[in-house]
Amino acid sequence: MGRTNPTYRGFLEGYEQAFDDYRRALRRQHQTDFDRLFDGARAFADAAGYANHLDRDVLVLLSMLLAHEERLREQADEIARLRAAVDAGDEPPDGAADERGADGAE
Repeated sequence: MGRTNPTYRGFLEGYEQAFDDYRRALRRQHQTDFDRLFDGARAFADAAGYANHLDRDVLVLLSMLLAHEERLREQADEIARLRAAVDAGDEPPDGAADERGADGAE
């Protein structure tokens, strides 16, 4: 017998398409941000698929938040790593110094 509920990935695709007019009305930079939100939701599609009995709108938002939290944690880890390098008097790792101009501005 087939599944009674459509897959989460299928639901997510339709959910994103429902926002096409909204996305088109956004400025270009915000369209990229919008796309990144749905990329985050897709990144956790496996977990959301296991919770198929829950409200799918909530699962989309929770997946987006989890992806956002992951990016924040990665940035905090990078900041801590760079601070430790500065405190130790080392050169910034991974070419971080190359990202700045001659005046030190990014």
